[in-house]
Amino acid sequence: MKKKINSSLISVFNKEGLDEIVRLLDKQGVKIISTGGTAEFIRKLKIPVMEVETITNFPAVFGGRVKTLQPQIFGGILNRRDNPDDQKEKQKHKIEDIDLVIVDLYPFEETLAKGGSGEEIIEKIDIGGISLIRAAAKNFNDVVVVSSKYQYEELRNILERGSETTLEERKKFASQAFEVTSKYDTAIRGYFQGVSKTPFDKKELRYGENPHQKANFIGNLEESFIQLHGKELSYNNLIDTEAAIAVVSDFEKPAFAIVKHMNTCGLAISKEKELHKAYVKAYNADPISAFGGILAANRKIEEGIAILIREQKLFVEVIIAPEFSDRALDILKGKKDCRILKWQNPILPQKQMRTCFTGMLTQDRDSHIEILTDLKSVTKRPPTESETNDLLVAALATKHLKSNAIALVKDGALISMGCGQTSRIDALKQAVDKAARFGLTLTGAVMSSEAFFPFPDCVELAAKSGITAVIHPGGSKNDQASIDMADKYNIAMVTTGFRHFKH
Repeated sequence: MKKKINSSLISVFNKEGLDEIVRLLDKQGVKIISTGGTAEFIRKLKIPVMEVETITNFPAVFGGRVKTLQPQIFGGILNRRDNPDDQKEKQKHKIEDIDLVIVDLYPFEETLAKGGSGEEIIEKIDIGGISLIRAAAKNFNDVVVVSSKYQYEELRNILERGSETTLEERKKFASQAFEVTSKYDTAIRGYFQGVSKTPFDKKELRYGENPHQKANFIGNLEESFIQLHGKELSYNNLIDTEAAIAVVSDFEKPAFAIVKHMNTCGLAISKEKELHKAYVKAYNADPISAFGGILAANRKIEEGIAILIREQKLFVEVIIAPEFSDRALDILKGKKDCRILKWQNPILPQKQMRTCFTGMLTQDRDSHIEILTDLKSVTKRPPTESETNDLLVAALATKHLKSNAIALVKDGALISMGCGQTSRIDALKQAVDKAARFGLTLTGAVMSSEAFFPFPDCVELAAKSGITAVIHPGGSKNDQASIDMADKYNIAMVTTGFRHFKH
């Protein structure tokens, strides 16, 4: 059922992007109610605004701790428009409807992270704002709630077409609002429990890598993602999903990755607004391994990609992205068991740990990303600009493959890969054979190895397969033999000085 927005309440700490929303509301003839600094901000835009105090007949008190906690405000939000008793009470007490609530929360987590004093941290615990958000979200049948500046784009799209919202839109905003309040309350709880970040919870999983192994997750998954659809995540789902996020988050450009058993079997980058092209290239690298894999993107997944996945009848364990369009989400939810995850700028621990004998091994996460200045040309022919761009993609691809690893890349896409082999030449043979099976040409492709070449055999096979440029760390006492082999076939070779073993 559609509802018209006639009145709004706006009270935000962060004013970024608010001006455009306010102007659209004014254009649609929506009455604007506001508080303190937000009201002043709106007045400076020369847009009419009504202060909350003129409705409540009560000033802000206790240093602003109490501003909106009044029946005239909450009654305007919570009254049920289709409930006769509510409407009689509304008229009796002269309460006016509030159809849109735009409220964010005091920056509690930011103040905590910056090392604020105890008093500063406590003052950043929002009371009125979180109450308004929960009230509006509860009454989503009648009210639209916008609880973050990141939702302004969606609200702007609605206001540009008019001032009516659908039940589906209001329910989506409500769901996002409860995500915001849940995360906020969890952070506050962590502070009072003496934990600087969100406290760890222990979650029992169905089983570990295999059904006969028991498993638990200790931590808070909501720090990294929100599950929008699908079955409960398994042990294998979680480690594969983390591996997939690690891949795409290493890229600044739009990237799409397909991961299977913690190895990248499909990967491609694209221009902005062309993520669907990256998905097609990633899928084409290995359609067989894509079945039962993890799909990950570092940009919004739109309808086009969802339609392709449906048409391919691809069985997917997990799809994770920072955002999904409404239509894409509807299509993907047609896959009953597929876990759909919205990532929350996931935190990847900077320390890695694993058990070893009766103790623990720890190490820093491999966070190095090769850049142009890392590349040292060691052959007679330097790489072209196009080859250089592909070499940087290939270097990141091998970083996320189990050793020994080889990645073959062309035009910003992984063509083939070989990994988990006990010799480097076997990893390359695996990659070359795989490309041939899928009918993919290696002519003009580049090759990356996550460690140096102990012998020149890999470079020779690469040249005979059509590969024109190679990237590797270098550092072998036999480096010159590989360089000489590259020069023999006019291959460009660069070294980086960074090894990326992965066991």
